[in-house]
Amino acid sequence: MSSVKRVAILDMYEGVANEGMRCIREVLQQYGTRQGIRLETQEFEVRTRHEMADLSFDLYISTGGPGSPLDSEGSEWEQKYFALVDALLTYNETAAIPKKMLAICHSFQLLCRRWNLGKVCLRRSPAFGVFPVHKTAAGQAAPIFQSLPDPFYIVDSRSWQVVEINAAQLTAHGAQVLALEKDRPHVQLERATMAIRFNEHFLGTQFHPEADAAGMRKHLLQPEKRWQVVKEHGAEKYESMIEQLNDPDKIMFTHDHFIPAFLDEVFAQESIS
Repeated sequence: MSSVKRVAILDMYEGVANEGMRCIREVLQQYGTRQGIRLETQEFEVRTRHEMADLSFDLYISTGGPGSPLDSEGSEWEQKYFALVDALLTYNETAAIPKKMLAICHSFQLLCRRWNLGKVCLRRSPAFGVFPVHKTAAGQAAPIFQSLPDPFYIVDSRSWQVVEINAAQLTAHGAQVLALEKDRPHVQLERATMAIRFNEHFLGTQFHPEADAAGMRKHLLQPEKRWQVVKEHGAEKYESMIEQLNDPDKIMFTHDHFIPAFLDEVFAQESIS
């Protein structure tokens, strides 16, 4: 296995201030140090500068981001993005060592729309906070989820969702739904899809597996965010969210295990090739 691994971070944040990029950088740095792997990262600002990675990277992490995953259809940056996705799929058909992609939140929604895997639509109300996520039967069997409990806890921050999964398209792509949002028996709405194995080499999550307690706390303590959460969900909900950040078995457990398990999967394939 080569001593240097190249990671492309496809920045979908459109210049908006966020904690996601910091978290991704830190997870990669910590993993590389722990495993003795030199991870060389390069960031591409996809939506405003129209920057795009080529096929020279070992791994691609496509981030979350703001706004509608529908309105960008046909845009220049999206055409470049899907051209890369298609090129990776073609490359992986014959490559001895395929290239992996992790698609987070906004990127997850884009790929679901691209492959018509389900209905990408607005939620009735925005989701924001720490929530349980439940594994499907496929998720129970997925190696990447083996170190996580059921349910496991995630940071959710979205106005959009993927529902009404297209079973025929799922089968055609060799995709599997791995996780669903929490069950709310009192709400007569379909549970949103929270993770999909798009194919053998592409994984997508609706949630933010990179999120850490420090970043979430910083976000929640901003006066405008506190006001928004209290207005929409109440002071009790706000205080509960702050309290849950201190629980090591919730989002920090997911932070410490999910992306590292994905990276283990990426680099394990090279050691046996």
